[in-house]
Amino acid sequence: MSYQFLKVKNEDGMTFITLNQPPLNVLTIAMMEEIIKAFAWAREQPGTLIVLNAEGKAFSAGVDVADHTADKVAGMIDVFDRLFLAMHETDKPIVAAVNGAALGGGYELVLFCDLVVASDKAKFGQPEIAVGVFPPVACYLLPRLLSWPRAMELLLSGEIFDAARAEQLGLVNKVVPKDSFAEGVQEFLQKFTGMSPVVLALTKKATKAGLNKYFRAGLKTIDEIYLQELMQTADAVEGLAAFMEKRKPIWQGQ
Repeated sequence: MSYQFLKVKNEDGMTFITLNQPPLNVLTIAMMEEIIKAFAWAREQPGTLIVLNAEGKAFSAGVDVADHTADKVAGMIDVFDRLFLAMHETDKPIVAAVNGAALGGGYELVLFCDLVVASDKAKFGQPEIAVGVFPPVACYLLPRLLSWPRAMELLLSGEIFDAARAEQLGLVNKVVPKDSFAEGVQEFLQKFTGMSPVVLALTKKATKAGLNKYFRAGLKTIDEIYLQELMQTADAVEGLAAFMEKRKPIWQGQ
């Protein structure tokens, strides 16, 4: 399908979803509906990873303030929630490539990704508190990613912080120079592109399945995925055989 607010492609074993409303990639209701459809499409594509990136000087300045009016806010929250549910239902790992500012709802998109690469000029933050609202997804995620005091500091202050601090907090995997951002992202992605796509997806699925469960229940769920799904794949059989035979595995992606 064609997109008005996005660019999508599948190449070199990866699927790319690019926000394409420069310069700020403000998230309107219509744009978020397209992102939901793009993730549904991306789940069906071959390859190892989904890369979420953006055109323009900002990754995304957040949700359109015009969609917070009394007649639109319920619809906006509905599509906003459905966007993150679409990402949650995606077992394929999602990488955010951030070259610019990711603020408000734009930063919530980044927080929800599995891996984050940022340029050294990237900025992050949840400034919603300054305009009298709060970020729903960040309220859920930040206390799970950081200590309670650190999470509350970011949520209650609305502070904008740079990529170096994000890396220090553990919110960014790698910071690369802005002038060689594309090359830095590609180098980071190469860690994963040689892996089995199906095993990457099942590893993410198992990790999510164990979250927020007591150890016994979480381990039981993960073991079920291991035995009933992972060990039924051709790639698990091939990977183990290749190790025993001292050769490089040939992945089939199934």
